[in-house]
Amino acid sequence: RPPVALSKLNNDSFDDTAVHGRRNLIINGAMKVAQRSTSVTSITGSGYHTMDRWKIDLSNLGTWSFSQSSTAPDGFANSYKLDCTTADASPAAGDYLILQQRFEGQNLQMLKKGTSAAESVTVSFSIRSSVTGTYTCELYDDDNGRYIGKTFTVDAADTWERKAITFPGDTTGTLNDDNGLSLFCQIWFGAGSNFNGGTFNNGTWGAGGNNTRVSSSNVNLASSTSNEAYVTGWQMEVGDKATPFEHRSFTEELALCQRYAWKLGGFGSDQYFGAPWLYFDGNNIHNGPFFNPVQMRTSPSLTQYGTPILKNNGGAQSGFSFSMQGGGKDQCFSIQGAKTSHGLSNVPTVCLNSPTTSDFFLIDAEL
Repeated sequence: RPPVALSKLNNDSFDDTAVHGRRNLIINGAMKVAQRSTSVTSITGSGYHTMDRWKIDLSNLGTWSFSQSSTAPDGFANSYKLDCTTADASPAAGDYLILQQRFEGQNLQMLKKGTSAAESVTVSFSIRSSVTGTYTCELYDDDNGRYIGKTFTVDAADTWERKAITFPGDTTGTLNDDNGLSLFCQIWFGAGSNFNGGTFNNGTWGAGGNNTRVSSSNVNLASSTSNEAYVTGWQMEVGDKATPFEHRSFTEELALCQRYAWKLGGFGSDQYFGAPWLYFDGNNIHNGPFFNPVQMRTSPSLTQYGTPILKNNGGAQSGFSFSMQGGGKDQCFSIQGAKTSHGLSNVPTVCLNSPTTSDFFLIDAEL
């Protein structure tokens, strides 16, 4: 039987009848997965602060709280919230605030970028902001230093609005077919004159100066501590129409995120994780082996959150410094705990432990 048409949105960029298979190139577009934290405060710099795969690029433009919010439009449970806590109403030339997702080149070969058959790309998302006005959505080709931006407008304050932006294909500059960084998809929430001081390169691929990348009328979300914005339902797909958001199960979304980072520990109060001791090496204790749940993008690193500890016969052993030993993108590894004169005996009762849900290791291979 023919597909049932979805209710039409008031935007000709949306396709309300098409039925497709896997099409969303964005990972965690519904903001479901937040392995690092669901809320962070007093942020003044760039990083993957909360929801997986979403990086904040921030330079000297206010202080922020970022969180996984339950404020969301119908059909979604979560959004990415940006909340200004220290204002900067007059950005310096090099200041900026960007929410972005980064892509491996090998996942974008269907765009045919750099060929005469280059495909259009449509980006769609739901946004709610306390600040109405002009914002800039941008694709940035990191392999070739090329970019294209288009503006969109938040028309009503504190109201969910669905946006769709189509970018033409770029016949210049192929994307590398490898696991390295090739492309950014991002929204600018504020920019200084280094990025918006020239003539905006609106809707056209180019490689000019940075000052053509953002509209000079772009909103500065950092202008007041009353300002906040929410984004969810982010989709990027091949073609010149936005189809309805492709929902994926939490299990599938988590596995896609784990190629770039996964959480070890932090399961709950006083919870053990991993195997008992692997071996003693002088003053060092090696716990493991640990196995990546999926093949990672590249050989990962270990980042400690909070204060995971070692426990011996039920007793907490603090003061250890931890590091990853061995491992690769598809290999097992151990975690070494180092402490001079720890006084532990060579018995198989030493395990890693997370005193709270905030105490864990992040195995990180992010772009």
